[in-house]
Amino acid sequence: MKEIVVCGEGLVDLVPAGAGPLSPLVPALGGGPFNVAITLGRLGSAVSLISRLSNDPYGDALAHALRAAGVNLSLLQRGSESTTLALTSIAEDGSAQYSFYLENTADRLVVDPGELPRTVGALAFGTLSMVLEPGASVYEALLHRSHAEGRLTLLDPNIRAGVIDDPDAYRTRFASWLPSLDILKVSDDDAEWLTPGGDGPEQWVEAGVGAVLITRGAEGLSVLTERFSVEVPAPAATVVDTIGAGDTICGALLHWLDTHRLLEPRSVRQMSQSDWSEAMGFAATAAAVTVSRPGADPPWAGEL
Repeated sequence: MKEIVVCGEGLVDLVPAGAGPLSPLVPALGGGPFNVAITLGRLGSAVSLISRLSNDPYGDALAHALRAAGVNLSLLQRGSESTTLALTSIAEDGSAQYSFYLENTADRLVVDPGELPRTVGALAFGTLSMVLEPGASVYEALLHRSHAEGRLTLLDPNIRAGVIDDPDAYRTRFASWLPSLDILKVSDDDAEWLTPGGDGPEQWVEAGVGAVLITRGAEGLSVLTERFSVEVPAPAATVVDTIGAGDTICGALLHWLDTHRLLEPRSVRQMSQSDWSEAMGFAATAAAVTVSRPGADPPWAGEL
């Protein structure tokens, strides 16, 4: 098995404990990249996280959870800045909406980790870390460098429109990442935001992305490559909330690729329709566990 490096923020979600606007808020550990790393560690992959966590109690809790899931912390940076907070609201269908408290927080001050170990076969990027400067430029450079070095790259932009001050500038920047991506994972809402009314997935494949994986909630998953498209249904699940579902899909997909010795750019681009069906089915099964319980709580290997 190769090592997978996840790049991006860990934060604390403040989740309502009950119904109503004045319901008490319960802190829960989260952040898209953090959740991806936890998923990979729980499933048994060799995984590290490149991020910067606060030295405050929340940062300590994030680091402890990573360690408990089996995530290697040798690339993790720490700082005296505070932890990013995400105020979460849950709709009747279980979907989550977020507002963020992120000025001068630790995760956006990450610095370049330098040369990565030869054992690293893939890197995953996403969410706030690709938006908030100065860290966004650090991760962007690492994305392009890693792709040029022949490592598999995955991006889940996980759009949080409330923190993107200039949508058009972000869309332009997003387009510049496409030639350096082997896998692009987006929700159907992300796809619509990134290319309003357009045919984004087709454009992204034409721009050089090896595979575009689209999540459609209860309608399942689909993938588009240069050669074909494949759809798989979502497993039946009792949805408590959808926090961490997409992150679980990213982590489970990378784990499946690793265990099937497909964790490299050329292999992903040569995967068959049946390969993708099996991979997406595994990822969807993992996500069904996550949505069945509150907060971002990905499954352990034994649960699958």
